[in-house]
Amino acid sequence: MTDRELVAEAFEARKMAYTPYSGYMVGAALLTSDGKVYRGCNIENAAYSPTNCAERTAFFKAISEGERKFEAIAVIGAHKDAKPDEFGYFYPCGVCRQVMMEFCNPDKFRVITAKSESDFKVQKLKDLLPDGFGPSDLNY
Repeated sequence: MTDRELVAEAFEARKMAYTPYSGYMVGAALLTSDGKVYRGCNIENAAYSPTNCAERTAFFKAISEGERKFEAIAVIGAHKDAKPDEFGYFYPCGVCRQVMMEFCNPDKFRVITAKSESDFKVQKLKDLLPDGFGPSDLNY
């Protein structure tokens, strides 16, 4: 799957977002090492702290299905009323970056942030979470 196709999957995932409070809709598409894609959207809650980000939704769906090897995630986000030319690059929050660190090789895992299906950036997890804490830090 190309990065562009993964971004398109994230745009589709965004359509399912449940955001009655902020109106800020996020979509994510997580690519496994064997080519499967798991979509996620953000899901808000009136109590706020139980809200779940799109990235973690995608990861938790994949993990719950037995997946453990991941290549990339595409993430997009904007207010529900944003016009296509008003999208900016959307980056995962710190909690989502930490979840990625748990399951991904930070030197290889790609995080794709997009304004559109043709305008996107690709970065490694290590660049978004330098000196991140992961499972290998507990090997003593």
